[in-house]
Amino acid sequence: MTEPQGSVEVRNLGLQPYEPVWRAMADYTDQRDQDSPDQFWVVQHPRVFTQGQAGKAEHVLMPGDIPVVQVDRGGQVTYHGPGQLVLYPLIDLRRLGIGVRDLITATENAIVACLAELGISAFPKPDAPGVYVDGDKVASLGFRIRKGKSFHGLSINVDMDLEPFQRINPCGYQSLKMVRTADLSEDPRAVAVDAVQEILVPELARELGISGIEEVSNPADVLAPYL
Repeated sequence: MTEPQGSVEVRNLGLQPYEPVWRAMADYTDQRDQDSPDQFWVVQHPRVFTQGQAGKAEHVLMPGDIPVVQVDRGGQVTYHGPGQLVLYPLIDLRRLGIGVRDLITATENAIVACLAELGISAFPKPDAPGVYVDGDKVASLGFRIRKGKSFHGLSINVDMDLEPFQRINPCGYQSLKMVRTADLSEDPRAVAVDAVQEILVPELARELGISGIEEVSNPADVLAPYL
């Protein structure tokens, strides 16, 4: 963790379709300059599979009525749905003085600390990005770095329907079991996306060396041109 500096704006977007959010964060990344604020976009998505750049078609087993979107993040296929906390850190890595590995480590450490607050013992794996509980996966990571800026990000399974994960090989791993915080903790916060978010956001800011957190009024205004 670096010395604390700067601040991050938090946009609580609510439940939003995947593709407009993707287009909006990609454009923000492409158009930002050295004075553009770092932002955390916090969102839930309607049911969707997203296939990363390294994704192989054979890992999408039987998507059925759930759309599959080819995206420009790293990693393989994953699932997003209501009840899952998704956070996209739109960060200027160069300005913070960190590298890609630092971003991944900070994100995993923040998730582990967040889950520990809920009484869940979790850990990252050096050979398989994400966060795990007893070998089962509770959180996924997938970033894209463009000109030193990050977009895409992380998801934590909070209180979501896990059945769609059985329609894919999650993150490219056959028979990988996905779990959710609602089943792993007796803490009442473990079933509420908003409550988990309240723990995660300051942990991630701290791990990234960011000292201030500012809530954005009218957070979804960035999506208006894309909806």
